[in-house]
This record gives sequence, structure tokens and C-alpha cells, in this order.
Amino acid sequence: MVFGRGMRLLAGAMTVACILLVGPSAPSSAPSVRTLPVDAVGDVVPNRVMTWNICNPCEASNVDRAAEIATYAPQVIGLQEACVRDVERIRDYLESVYGLVYHVEYGMVLRNWGRCGGAPWSPGAFGQALLSAAPMTDRVNVEYPDGGSEDRGYMAVTTMLGGRPVRVFNTHLAQRRQEAVRAEQTGVLAAAIARHDRAIVLGDFNAVPDAPELTRVWALASDTDPQCQPSAVGSCEQTTDWHSKFDYVFLRGIAPLRHRVQPTPYSDHHLLYTDLDPA
Repeated sequence: MVFGRGMRLLAGAMTVACILLVGPSAPSSAPSVRTLPVDAVGDVVPNRVMTWNICNPCEASNVDRAAEIATYAPQVIGLQEACVRDVERIRDYLESVYGLVYHVEYGMVLRNWGRCGGAPWSPGAFGQALLSAAPMTDRVNVEYPDGGSEDRGYMAVTTMLGGRPVRVFNTHLAQRRQEAVRAEQTGVLAAAIARHDRAIVLGDFNAVPDAPELTRVWALASDTDPQCQPSAVGSCEQTTDWHSKFDYVFLRGIAPLRHRVQPTPYSDHHLLYTDLDPA
């Protein structure tokens, strides 16, 4: 009896330990399906691309994140501050709940138990991810030599847009008040962008349009909003809860048709998507 009681205590302790080790990315209960708005699209929209910093840790539900994405259903989605396990769940919900099927590639730069859960000796991967309705090839994942206060980097893939190949970049630059670090990072990124005649650059740049550290990117590409310029002359829509534009869809060799900035309660960054001219 003593042995049996000891085994039950050990099993209970192991169960509690497993719950603690799973970490913050694990759902606390079974997810409930969220109904999409009446004006939500019904299927993946060709030639539509989106960037979204999903805010981590923000304890947002991946069901809600998936519903936000499904409302606009872009062909290509760039996510920042993403954990692999969260992206896997978002992707699963997009397919099982909304019938939207995406390929996925990851550009992870660190492993962090506090952000992404997992076991302390094997924490979850954290960084960028790209979802695409069309297959992606030639993925590269580059960590910037200096990430600033946290490791940062960019990833890139080649996919098809309007029947033609395009290079898609997804990045997250150093946090605010690290201008010199971001300037070095954009130098690395710009050198990669310059090698391609057709490129889409998605991401959270943590810098306003007229910030000097963005000069090298502006020299190669334009923002999806033609009114948004690297000077005080243009008018750029804010993409964050603190009334700044930090999120961009930079275009090189591709023309935009229309764009939208959509605030969301599930992140401190707004969704930004654009429809592109496939020609």
C-alpha cells in the first residue's frame, strides 16, 4: 500500500511538472471557433500580402489570431514575434476551421522558454515565419551580426506571385532607441534586397518612415502606400497602438493596387495588407 501510494504521488507530481513545463503557449482550454465578419473573404486572395507582428508574449489566443488572418486571407503572410508552436496552431486552425491551406517556412533566431514554452532544456523557437498559399523555395535565415537587446534577423523565400517568381523577405529590426544597431541591420538587409529585381519586404522595422536608418531600404523599394514617403511631405498611416508607423510592405519592381491598415485587439501592432498588381 505504501508503494502504491508513493507511485500515485509520483505520478501526480510528474503531471504537475509537465503542465508547468509546457509553458505559456499552451492553450488552457479547448478553443472555440470564432465567426468571421460578414464581409470576410471566402478563399485565399491571390496577390495579397500581409505583415503582422503578433506580439509575444501577449497571451492572445491562436484561434483569434487565425480568425484575424482568415478575415483577409492573404496569399502571403509575414509574422514577427512568432513561436513555432503558435504558428503551427494558427496554420492548423486556418485549414481545419476556415479551409485555408498554407505552406510555412521559419526564420527563427533564438530559443526562449519564457516566450515560447517547452521544456527549460528545450525551449521553443522564436523569430519570424512566412505562410504562403503557393510553395516556397530557396529559404534563407540570416541572424544580424548585432541584434541589439535581443537577437534579430531576416528570412527570405522565393514564391510565385501572378505567375512570376518573387523574392519575399520578412524581418524584425532592433527595438526602439537602438538606431545605430538598426542602421547596421538595414545595411545587411539592403544588400540582400539589391540582388533581386522583384522583391517584397515585410516586417516590423521599429522605425518611423523618416528615420535615417531606413535610408538604404528606401533607396531600393517603396512603401505599399504611395502617400507614405521617407520625408515629412508624405502621410503615413499608423500601424501601432502607440501611434507610430513601424510596419511596412516595401515593394521593389512590383506596383501596389490598394492597402489596408487594420487595428486588432490581439496585438499592439495592426495588421497591414496590400493587394498587388501581378503584372
